[in-house]
Amino acid sequence: MRGVGTVLALVVLATVVATFARRWRIPAPSLLVVAGLLVALTPGAPDIEISPELIALVVLPPLLHASAEELSWRELRLVWKPVGILAIGLVLASAAAVGAVASLITPLSWPMALVLGAVLASTDPVAVTALGRRLALPPKVQVLVQAESLFNDATSLVLFRVAVGVAAASAAAGAGSAVGEFAVLAGGGTVAGAALAGVVTLIRRRTEDPVLETVTALVTPYAAYVLAEAVHTSGVTSVVVAGVVLGSGADRLTNAPIRLQLHAVYGTLVFLLESVVFSLIGLALPSQVRALPDGDRAWPLYALALAATVVGVRLLWLAPLSAVVQRRVGIARMSWRVPVVLTWAGTRGVMPLAAALSVPVTAADGSPLAHRPLVLVLTTSVVVVTLVVQGFTLAPVVRRSGIALEPDHTEREEAGARCSLARAGIRRLDEMADVEAAPDVVVDRLRRALAARLESAQERLGDADSDGGPAPDSSDLVYRRLRRDLITVEAAELRRLYDEHRISDTTRRRLQRSLDLEEARLTGA
Repeated sequence: MRGVGTVLALVVLATVVATFARRWRIPAPSLLVVAGLLVALTPGAPDIEISPELIALVVLPPLLHASAEELSWRELRLVWKPVGILAIGLVLASAAAVGAVASLITPLSWPMALVLGAVLASTDPVAVTALGRRLALPPKVQVLVQAESLFNDATSLVLFRVAVGVAAASAAAGAGSAVGEFAVLAGGGTVAGAALAGVVTLIRRRTEDPVLETVTALVTPYAAYVLAEAVHTSGVTSVVVAGVVLGSGADRLTNAPIRLQLHAVYGTLVFLLESVVFSLIGLALPSQVRALPDGDRAWPLYALALAATVVGVRLLWLAPLSAVVQRRVGIARMSWRVPVVLTWAGTRGVMPLAAALSVPVTAADGSPLAHRPLVLVLTTSVVVVTLVVQGFTLAPVVRRSGIALEPDHTEREEAGARCSLARAGIRRLDEMADVEAAPDVVVDRLRRALAARLESAQERLGDADSDGGPAPDSSDLVYRRLRRDLITVEAAELRRLYDEHRISDTTRRRLQRSLDLEEARLTGA
């Protein structure tokens, strides 16, 4: 019962803190970590030990799946080259740099220093998505940061397995075996995720039961992870690929009411899991520190040096890469803004902690693995430093850089898309009126409603030049049926605007949700 009470208290604490974070408009992950630290430092607070199975199997799959579903497939195809460079090259460079610094300034042996480097080499998709959710970054920058954090797992996981094998004296490092293992992890995870996404797509297209749809959506990330791990590939890669595939066609799988229900259920689940897991990071650090031997009391200095190394290597890697990209697109004057924002957005979080927790306690000969507690403390400390320092300052850095999209830009894009949708509906009404497919009074009512929407959107664009009055309050079956038909036309127009690169993925999702809400109201009527 004590464990259940602890979990419930943690959920309440995390929910309250996350709610205040939203109200104060500060990053929830950063505030949750600070709150966890404060609670753990309170006299009488119980020691918190995090199970690696809990993080890897229960928490990570749905959070990774939700992050992957937010990725725009169109923008992802445009940035796949830099994503590949960062997911492989930057991970290798970061692991080497962190390992070298750790072996020089800490008591860690070089094999354990390499383990630490592999653990801290990759950015964390959960933290990156949570921190970047409220930032108005340009689509390519947002997708680049998010895709890098989602796809660099295979590289860091291979490095981690090789490093742990060397540290535990259970395997020898070899470039050929590492490359082969990377191909198995990344390739196998991709195949497993794509196959599962195909099966889930067939299931969801053949059912309209809200309960079955919800259960299928909730089980999907866990099934992707377990399936991939069962065939000894990367479960994280499988979850990410399944999320990207399913997210790209989410508006075609189900109807509007079910999409709204899934959005509400998944939003609640992600909110709770993110709140709890970031609180756990802060709660776990003090107990990990207390488990350190007396000779490792200089860990705060080690952690700050390693955090600076992680950030410095990232900036040194991104600056020339950004310069090359800008030169290719014909920009005469190189800009520092994008590499600085990309550097500051590369936080560490849940996945490095899960990797550090999975480091074996004993070596191959049965003896305790030296300095494992220090590796765990340094990993958690670097995660806390990046989440707190970079998390609290990321929004000001983005604003200072000037690359964030202005509210006027996004509002005009959305208003322009709404004009196109209203015009598409009016054209459909004209076709129906020509063939007398509906009563004139119903057509006139729909036309006035669409004209009012068009006028409202044009006013937001500063170009109000149409007439229209409010729609009557009465409704009937013919009106609802024809309005749903017009929503179908508007949804098709919305997909056309997106396919022709006239609107961003964010605008597409927002307007699709608006159409879903209206369709759900009509259906419920």
